[in-house]
Amino acid sequence: MTRRWNLSLWVGFLVILAGLFTFVPVFVRFPATRDFPWPTLLMLCVGLGMMAMGLRRAFAEPQVYRGRVLGSVLGALGVALVGLFGYGVFYAPRQLPDSAGSPRVGQEAPDFTLPDKNGNLVTLSRLLETGPGGAGKANGAVLIFYRGYW
Repeated sequence: MTRRWNLSLWVGFLVILAGLFTFVPVFVRFPATRDFPWPTLLMLCVGLGMMAMGLRRAFAEPQVYRGRVLGSVLGALGVALVGLFGYGVFYAPRQLPDSAGSPRVGQEAPDFTLPDKNGNLVTLSRLLETGPGGAGKANGAVLIFYRGYW
């Protein structure tokens, strides 16, 4: 009886590699896939599932399918790569240190000048003096800072 190659092991590992290598050049471009990498996670789960199926096949029928030793090594490497991806995307970015010089909630913000959506320069002190659209004095301003990828 000739032994067959266990293709689900190899294809599963290639799907894992494809998911990892397409995350930055393809999926980071779009906010829906950058903020939560669901396509990459789907590809990684499919790859791990295929590798698990191949390992089960290799250990259940070793006389037919190859890949007990190499499949175990590829499986461990695939799980390690998925774990490193999860660490790099979900855990490590949230470990930023607190900024010692940043204003706290309720504290007066320093004066600054930034462009608005039309490219016109807006100064915080002038905005507080004239109000939005020049309609009287404003009581305050709400500043929203979004930490994203740019």
